[in-house]
Amino acid sequence: MKSTIFKSILLKLGISKATFIKLYILKIIIFVLISFLTASCSKEDDGIYFNETDTNVPINKVSYSKMESDILNLVNAHRKSKNLSELIRLDIISSVAQGHTEYMITEGEASHDNFAQRSQNLIENAQAEKVGENVAYGFSSAQGVFNGWLKSTEHKKIIENSSYTHSGISIDNDSQRRNYFTHIFISK
Repeated sequence: MKSTIFKSILLKLGISKATFIKLYILKIIIFVLISFLTASCSKEDDGIYFNETDTNVPINKVSYSKMESDILNLVNAHRKSKNLSELIRLDIISSVAQGHTEYMITEGEASHDNFAQRSQNLIENAQAEKVGENVAYGFSSAQGVFNGWLKSTEHKKIIENSSYTHSGISIDNDSQRRNYFTHIFISK
């Protein structure tokens, strides 16, 4: 009974049994290929990923102002005078610092708000093992903010921490031309 119904449908459609079988096999092959391709492209299959970057932190080429470069030079000269290694400047750290400097300007005060998030970003994106941060506002020179940090026991500890290997910095000013500073240190 089933075969006569099947034959009558094929006849009405004008399709021979051989053509129907070919189309059915082609449909199965396409299904298998699509299933294979979509499954084999998933990250979970091989665990090997090349050139992936996290989009949480924009890694842009950073240009440094004279004051930013001067602060980095003052910090490295101080560390050298204490027989500590100089810090290597990393743009990704400066990008994170810039985000915090902009936040402080919006809030109108220097703070360490959201430090845990910045730290986690640098652990994930810069392979940091440890993160420290100095912030300030209101200073008009590199020497002024550097001296202010050295007069503060906690800020000085960060500058003189021998485990730090890299740093990044950001300075920007608000509408009243007050400078805000974020200097982040990491160890790798």
